Amino acid sequence: MTTPKPYDWTQFRTRIPIKASRRDIYNAWTTKEGIEKWFLRSADFVTADGEPRSGQVQKGDKYTWRWFGYANDSQETGEIREANGKDYFSFTFAGSCNVSVYIQDEADETVVQLVQSNIPTDEKSMSGIHVNCFGGWTFYLANLKSYLEGGIDLRNKNEHIKNVISS
Repeated sequence: MTTPKPYDWTQFRTRIPIKASRRDIYNAWTTKEGIEKWFLRSADFVTADGEPRSGQVQKGDKYTWRWFGYANDSQETGEIREANGKDYFSFTFAGSCNVSVYIQDEADETVVQLVQSNIPTDEKSMSGIHVNCFGGWTFYLANLKSYLEGGIDLRNKNEHIKNVISS
């Protein structure tokens, strides 16, 4: 009998098939207009020179993101690490973490795979980042699928309703 490998708290992976083109999925991640339709209340991207980014984000751009259900001072800031223009997008997230998004063809479908890595392994990070981010990404990937396949946005936009999976 083999001994099971210990759980790796430094990363997680989640995947979802989406009936949409690679281009539509990529644009949903890499443009202000796209990412605000399924993920964020507001997304601001600026170039490395501090100029507002129009169109697709580029490597080195900085971002400020805000979600429905949270006050304006609750925001995430980070940097775009990679953006290849077609099927790979990577950014910093939750402090020192890295999130990589892969858009792949598999068994005649388009699959989005998200990997969050470089998660610290202290108790606070294991629950606050690993567990919470995994749950959050699971919902938001399902919402991306819902939005791209049927135009339905599942996010809770009522700021008076708290502690739900959809915000």
